[in-house]
Amino acid sequence: MKVKFWGVRGSIATPGKSTMKYGGNTSCTEVHLDDGNLIILDAGTGIRNLGNKLLASGKKVRAYIMITHPHWDHIQGFPFFRPAFLTGNELTIVGPEADSVKLDEIISEQMNKIYFPIKLSELEAEIKFVPLGEDKIKVFGADVETIYVNHPGFTIGYKINYKNKSLAYISDNEPYSHEMAHYFTNNELKVLRLFENYPGDPNRRIVDFIKGADVLIHDSTYTPEQYEDHIGWGHSHYGFTMKVAAEANVKKLFLFHFDPSLDDKMVDSIIVKCKKEMKKKNYSFEIFAAREGMEIRF
Repeated sequence: MKVKFWGVRGSIATPGKSTMKYGGNTSCTEVHLDDGNLIILDAGTGIRNLGNKLLASGKKVRAYIMITHPHWDHIQGFPFFRPAFLTGNELTIVGPEADSVKLDEIISEQMNKIYFPIKLSELEAEIKFVPLGEDKIKVFGADVETIYVNHPGFTIGYKINYKNKSLAYISDNEPYSHEMAHYFTNNELKVLRLFENYPGDPNRRIVDFIKGADVLIHDSTYTPEQYEDHIGWGHSHYGFTMKVAAEANVKKLFLFHFDPSLDDKMVDSIIVKCKKEMKKKNYSFEIFAAREGMEIRF
């Protein structure tokens, strides 16, 4: 697989001099299988630049767009994804839906004429929608698994298995504990019960799902200090993320979904702190901060 980051921020795009190193766009990751087929993880603002690159190649675009959840920072780039406007391109959008709102309605609503000049129904590409919960599906030649994670609303993580390699993508996920459960008032009861009833540590749900992944891209929105003021918001701090990676025995960890307050200098300092912590705890995985434009091959 070849992976490229097009947006690594969470919550809101943060352009400017202080975010030029890691980038200011929100969540979007390009995954190319060895056979050339394309999977796109999330459609935050980064998908605009990805779309421009795809069109520059002169080839028709056939892709799966895998949405983790419909918070703005994960879908707001789709109306600016130029391949969706052209006849001959084929897009399959997969992701969770709410009990009262279907997946296609979620995507189309942000293109309501009140908010956007072009409606979803006016796009020229062939667009299909496939709603997912906790499922196993075939995507091109890859086997894709999904899991509900601890985040407000129905939110899923993905694991892509292809030719004995695996990529786990957990963009938004908060540590779960029985004592802290009362903070998760905006989360779906169905999902909370999955964590609450999991044997032993509830976070083993995520650990067991990503077990042995070659690459893990995981929510690292906050520092541990910031997290104390954001319990219940649905995000992790880098200390928890490293713990999950170690317990799951992943090979490479990419910190992802940085809070808008974390500028380049702060992300640099986080990586330094993480590497020191890794030595203390004898963690064996490699660690990186995801950066716009960064490419991975494995």
